[in-house]
Amino acid sequence: MAASSDRIPPPFPDTEEPGVCDMADGDSDEGEDIFVNNSKPVAVSRGVSQPDNVTEQPPDLFREEEEEEASGTTAKYNGVHSADDSDLFADAQVEPSTDKAGSSARKALSTSSGPPPSSSVTQSPAAMQPSSSQQLEEEEDKDVFDVDVAVTNPEKIGDGMNAYVAYKVSTRTSLAMFRSKVFSVRRRFSDFLGLYEKLSVKQSLQGCIIPPPPEKSVVGMTKVKVGMDDPSSVEFVERRRAALERYLQRVVSHPSLLQDPDVRDFLERDELPRAVSTQALSGAGFLKMINKASDAVNKMTIKMNESDTWFEDKFQEVENEEQQLRKLQVVVDSLVNHRKELCGSTAVFAKSMAMLGNSEDNTALSRALSQLAEVEDKMEQLHHEQAASDFFIFAELLADYIRLLGAMRGCFDQRVRAWQRWQEAQSTLQKKREAEAKLLWANKPDKLQQAKDEITEWESRVTQYERDFDRIGMTVRKEVLRFEKEKAKDFRGQIVKYLDAMLQSQQRLVKFWEAFLPEAKAIA
Repeated sequence: MAASSDRIPPPFPDTEEPGVCDMADGDSDEGEDIFVNNSKPVAVSRGVSQPDNVTEQPPDLFREEEEEEASGTTAKYNGVHSADDSDLFADAQVEPSTDKAGSSARKALSTSSGPPPSSSVTQSPAAMQPSSSQQLEEEEDKDVFDVDVAVTNPEKIGDGMNAYVAYKVSTRTSLAMFRSKVFSVRRRFSDFLGLYEKLSVKQSLQGCIIPPPPEKSVVGMTKVKVGMDDPSSVEFVERRRAALERYLQRVVSHPSLLQDPDVRDFLERDELPRAVSTQALSGAGFLKMINKASDAVNKMTIKMNESDTWFEDKFQEVENEEQQLRKLQVVVDSLVNHRKELCGSTAVFAKSMAMLGNSEDNTALSRALSQLAEVEDKMEQLHHEQAASDFFIFAELLADYIRLLGAMRGCFDQRVRAWQRWQEAQSTLQKKREAEAKLLWANKPDKLQQAKDEITEWESRVTQYERDFDRIGMTVRKEVLRFEKEKAKDFRGQIVKYLDAMLQSQQRLVKFWEAFLPEAKAIA
């Protein structure tokens, strides 16, 4: 015991022993950087002062260091002592954030005990996925929208190249947010594009899917301006009217977009300010512009290494589905063109058959040929209706969802940009901390306050950007769930509608031939 009371502390080793590291980890969460090396004497002295085989220690050995630890200060070994000394090690104990997942360093900023987390923040939503999906489904089930909008009565206003088409937008609702239950306004195509632009600026940054309006068509609108009575012009106006109606129905059925004041103004306000920034704006054009900007941002900023498999899988599903829908759209367009060609060929055949019947001397044969010509005329109309059904039920549905999938990719891009903004803020914060540490080591107290203020500002930014990233991630999850439910409902409804139309067409065709059969049998 006498020998133990006379011994002196051993010299500080270059590397800590396993037992010492274990005891140090209980009180500190420093990473492996230069600042941890400065605190090694305290950790080692505490480890050495409590060996298992020593029952008695010198009464005043290292008491000063223990008191300094209890008071929250640490001695410097460069001869500089300051009231801000503790801030040097407290602020500089975090490693620079080189992890692209970007969470372990940020969480080390806000914790003062315990080892830094090993998993990334982007993995935490994945762990919450089962419960989050259930909550989102429950929220979706509660969403009830008693709003019915219709776009009708297209009217050409003006003459020449200054002419435009105005549509009647009728709304029926029982929601208290509107001034009345039934109302209607007149809107032109540029007003629809202006609404989309306003919603895109505000809501897409939050991770919402903004339904894109139909694309601009310079050729189609020029034909309308030149002559409204042309069959192709009538078809173009009807196609645009139906597309605008579907666009508005998707907007008012969205829980967030329906609350937007611009949507309410669009439905209720008699006159809207002229949308002047839509000359080059369309559903596909706007998405292309956003995608190009997204690609440029991705090239200039940190590349996100996705650690949440849910987002990675869903994004891959969106890209694959978009490719398949584009292929199907090409096939449906070909089918529509085939039916239109069949319609024209049937009309020519019916006309030729009627001329042959008129030139036939045999009365029964002449009557049968004339009846056959009438059947072919009816079939021409039937083919025309089938072509319209193929287009309005299938082709337009596919075009809508191709645009919607592009908007969904934009939501995923917003989440990536939020992550990049968070990581850039973390990197800036680390640089500010390093700059403060250099000022402390150089003993320049006149610049320390400004450095501390900048650190405080960037700490709040990092916290806010992390919250934005998590919030956008949850919004994207909810939007994807809602999109999948709406897609299944839309495709089911349109497929049933298409099959009903085809069944009715075939039943009418059978009746045509059944009515003609007696005339054919009566030919002598």
